[in-house]
Amino acid sequence: MTPTTASPDPAAPLWRAAQGFRLLSCGYALYFQVAVNDDLARRGLAWALFGVLLAWSAACGWAYLQGVGRRPAWVAAELAVAVALILSTDVVASDRWIADNQSWPTTLWATNATISAAVLRGPVLGMAAGLVVMAAVAALKGSVSLNLGRNATIVIELAVGLAVGMAALTARRAHAELERATRLAALVSERERLSREVHDGAIQVLALVARRGREIGGVAAELADLAGEQERALRRLVSGWQDGPPGAHADLAALLRARASDTVSVSLPATPVVLPAGIAAEIDAAVGNALDNVAAHAGAGARAFVLLEDVDDAVVISIRDDGHGIPVGRLEQARAEGRLGVAAAIVGRLEALGGTAVLTTAPGDGTEWEFTVPREGVADGRG
Repeated sequence: MTPTTASPDPAAPLWRAAQGFRLLSCGYALYFQVAVNDDLARRGLAWALFGVLLAWSAACGWAYLQGVGRRPAWVAAELAVAVALILSTDVVASDRWIADNQSWPTTLWATNATISAAVLRGPVLGMAAGLVVMAAVAALKGSVSLNLGRNATIVIELAVGLAVGMAALTARRAHAELERATRLAALVSERERLSREVHDGAIQVLALVARRGREIGGVAAELADLAGEQERALRRLVSGWQDGPPGAHADLAALLRARASDTVSVSLPATPVVLPAGIAAEIDAAVGNALDNVAAHAGAGARAFVLLEDVDDAVVISIRDDGHGIPVGRLEQARAEGRLGVAAAIVGRLEALGGTAVLTTAPGDGTEWEFTVPREGVADGRG
């Protein structure tokens, strides 16, 4: 299967442009052949070799346009043919003619091999092919011309190999980046689809079982607790799916939206709240811990309300519930007993981001968390 059939070649436009150059160089070679033929020692042989030049040029043009020639073996063969035709000048022309003129097939036509090597493998191989062409010319003339003011052919060969090679390298890198971005977009889309399916299916069912089990009580309450634990675990998993690769960004609003359920109401801005993916994940995890506490300690039937605000210089999240609140001294007692869930999972996370987590609670009045993360800390990528 050829490269053009198997997968798009990012350097295909360069291959097409190179064949345009090949056509022009063949036209110049024909003009040169007609102009100097009378001065050659073996005119008939020169025309026969010119026929080889045209046939090989046509074969190369077809092979590169179709894609079958875009491989090292074909480019090496093109370079070998170019060198052979350059050296054949010694057969069709006299020593005096060789000393006073360029090689018979013209170095412009031989530059096609330099261009093909550069498109195939980049600037290094392109410049190397240019040096091979110039070495063949030097071998023909028996000397190396260092007078670049009068003969800058070697500079042109190197410049062509460098410029075309860099263009091909850039095209392939841009294509690779585009493919990576396309794969990432497809992956994110699939994760979002799975998140919606899990949220609309398993999570909603588990939330319903947990709520109805607490209402029934007794043995059903134990099943409700298990269902609640699995619901929270699934929500953390869904949130984890939405984390991006290092250096990526995420929509905090989308992460929090996945936490909505029968017992959790989420209010979000109309526009995405885009943050570095790691920071968004940390904020979302802190919100998840606060909601876990509501489910575990606020009492049966307690509802939670999450509000996300994107103000000028900070991101503010409020988590409020209508449960029975936290008794006075309960948090201090838990900390003294070594249970650091609130301190580490919530307050510690927010402080690591340069933000704050403020808890307001009283017996019978529910609880309210207010998380504030300054935009300056987000921009610095803290956390």
